[in-house]
Amino acid sequence: MRLRALLDTGTLGLRLLGGEEELDRTVRGVMTTDLRDPSRYLSGGELVLTGLAWRREPADSERFVRILASAGVAGLAAGEAELGSVPDDLVVACARHRLPLFSVVEDVSFASITEYVVRQVSGERAGDLAAVVDRHRRLMTSGPAGGGPEVVLDLLGSDLDLRAWVLSPTGRQIAGSTLAGSGPALPAETGARLAGEHLAASRTGRRGPHRLPLGGTTYSLFPIRGTGRDLRETVLSDWLLAVEADAGDWAEERLDLLHGVTQLIAVERDRRDAARTVRRRLAQEVLELVQAGAAPAEIAARLRVAAPVLLPGLGTAPHWQVVVARVEWAGGDVPGGPVAQTLLEEVLVDPGTFGPDASDRIAVAHTGDEAVALVPLPAVPEEGDGRDGRDASAAGLQADTLLSVVQEPLTRGLADDGRLTLGVSASVHSAEGLRGALEEARHARRVAAARPGRVCAAGHEELASHVLLLPFVPDDVRRAFTARLLDPLRDYDRRHRAELVPTLEAFLDCDGSWTRCATRLHLHVNTLRYRVGRIEQLTGRDLARLEDKLDFFLALRMS
Repeated sequence: MRLRALLDTGTLGLRLLGGEEELDRTVRGVMTTDLRDPSRYLSGGELVLTGLAWRREPADSERFVRILASAGVAGLAAGEAELGSVPDDLVVACARHRLPLFSVVEDVSFASITEYVVRQVSGERAGDLAAVVDRHRRLMTSGPAGGGPEVVLDLLGSDLDLRAWVLSPTGRQIAGSTLAGSGPALPAETGARLAGEHLAASRTGRRGPHRLPLGGTTYSLFPIRGTGRDLRETVLSDWLLAVEADAGDWAEERLDLLHGVTQLIAVERDRRDAARTVRRRLAQEVLELVQAGAAPAEIAARLRVAAPVLLPGLGTAPHWQVVVARVEWAGGDVPGGPVAQTLLEEVLVDPGTFGPDASDRIAVAHTGDEAVALVPLPAVPEEGDGRDGRDASAAGLQADTLLSVVQEPLTRGLADDGRLTLGVSASVHSAEGLRGALEEARHARRVAAARPGRVCAAGHEELASHVLLLPFVPDDVRRAFTARLLDPLRDYDRRHRAELVPTLEAFLDCDGSWTRCATRLHLHVNTLRYRVGRIEQLTGRDLARLEDKLDFFLALRMS
């Protein structure tokens, strides 16, 4: 298509600011960027869309336009949302380099322009290629029930005989061909290998598609780009398109088609990300209430609002678990919070789960370099209500298995300048427990941060081990240690006047002797055995084990 055709479409909200004599240039694609130097992603002929976030001073315009002109782009469209209007220095720079310049009104999204250009460019190529893009556009724009990314993958298979998958940055399958006879789903280990190769190649600046021979099959990996301003902000959250074919000998037209498909899938990704806004807002509100020390009743009310969104149709209030993640980059020039938020939403999904909606029951907020996930769990009945009395902490996420599949690809994506650490709390069944769960998850993350490696996790159970009780451990971690072991007993004593804590102290002082302890406390041995059994049930510990006796001994001495 020609640049001139963009001005004939009023819905795009484009206004020509300069370069009228160059409007017969051919547009071969479209790219959205706010990078100061996007040259590595340009191949020529693109309409470049930018929000002007790269501009910090007037001299930046000359440098940016010179890079675009050298790459042979067709034109530049600048959004008005960032600065209110397109600055004069950009207009002058574009005129100097004979680069057509458009402004984009604030109420028109770059996604709308991207979809229009991709559709038009694809429509001017071969009929089968136009069919893929146009049919997919119609189905995608019909709403969530239209089929999403799976539709275009089915069309790639039926029209071009290509098997393809959309993968998350951890290698989890977001979408795949659903056509009969299209073959089995991509194995999880293969997805992880492909994601790792994609992340490693992207971090080195290599331009896609990336090709990887694996098990006798060559895969070509096409990035599905986000709109981050720095590669480190997007590479760990962008999807990728994996095609079971060697794109090294493809014609230019077929490569252009696949790039166009990735742009359409990126539009779908943006739409699905927007749908997460409600869950993220719920998590942010709960987090702010917890950190501010709000009354449990107020937090409980907010949780009642969150539960139907995260667990539709659930008849009982769930237990909750808190997971804290932190992404840190060398130099500290890139904020880690948004990346940690997106990564945590992905990491908490079962790697064997298909589809982009698997994280719909996870609410993640972020602040600074930290992301906090509020994960609902099925309610576990408490002892005494006539049902199974298992400890709720036995259910839910476990730190040692959380990263089993995703560790390898994320390590490659973090390269030598990034780090991801996670901490997992025990499950809690009330608003009163959330503040402690948040503190517990943060302590566990600090334990993970003390370990070597680019991707590390630690769980709440590691806070209740005497190994941590060394002089260099912060006081707040010591408090978490004692609280984890003794708070369940104190709460029970407060409710039932059972004297479990004094019984525990006496039992340890008597070196575990039932007779001596019963005599000291003036109890029958059977009563003592009942109390010790209750202590073990409430804490999940075994007082016949030396390690658990030692942990209780230290907790009592430090409390």
